[in-house]
Amino acid sequence: MSAPPSSTIDYSSSLASDADERGAVPPAYDAGLLLLRLVLGLTMAGHGAQKLFGWFSGPGLDGSGTFFTSLGYPSGKTMAVLDGLSELLGGLGLALGLLTPLAGAAVVGVMVNAVAVKWGGGFFVPTGVEYEVTLLAGAAALALTGPGRLAVDRCLPGVRTHRLGYGIASVVLGVLVAAVVLLFRN
Repeated sequence: MSAPPSSTIDYSSSLASDADERGAVPPAYDAGLLLLRLVLGLTMAGHGAQKLFGWFSGPGLDGSGTFFTSLGYPSGKTMAVLDGLSELLGGLGLALGLLTPLAGAAVVGVMVNAVAVKWGGGFFVPTGVEYEVTLLAGAAALALTGPGRLAVDRCLPGVRTHRLGYGIASVVLGVLVAAVVLLFRN
C-alpha cells in the first residue's frame, strides 16, 4: 500500500530550500561557522600564547626555540616567534572572523609544518597526525567558506562578501609558505 500523493515528500529541492529566494543563508549556518571559528581559533591562539609567553603551562620562547632547533629548523627561537605569532594572530583572526582567509592561511601553514614534522608515526594517537590534520582541514574549510555573517569581516568593505577565490588563494599561500619553511629544515 502506498502513501497518498498529498503526503509524499519531495527531496529533490532540499538543497535549494537551504536558501530563500534572495539567496540568504539560514542563521544555522552562521551559528555553526561561529562555533567552528571560536573553537578552532581560540585553540590555535592559546597554543601560540604557550609558545610566545609561556601561558597555559607552555614552554615560552626559550623552550619552544629549543624544540624547533631539535626538529632541525635553523634559528629555533626565530622559528618559535614566527610559529607562535602565526598561531596566536591566525587563531584570533579566525575566532573574530577578521581577515578570515589570511587567518586561515596562517593556521594552514603552521599545520602543514606540524604534519610534516610528525609524519611517519601513523594517523592516530599516540604518535599520529589526526589532531594536526583536523586543525588544518578546519582552517582550510573556514578560509574557503568564509566566516559567516557573525564576523568582523562583515563590517569591512573589502571583505564583506566572501569570495571563493580569496579562500583558494589563501590556502595556496599557506601551503606554499609552509613548503618554503620546510625547505630550510634539516
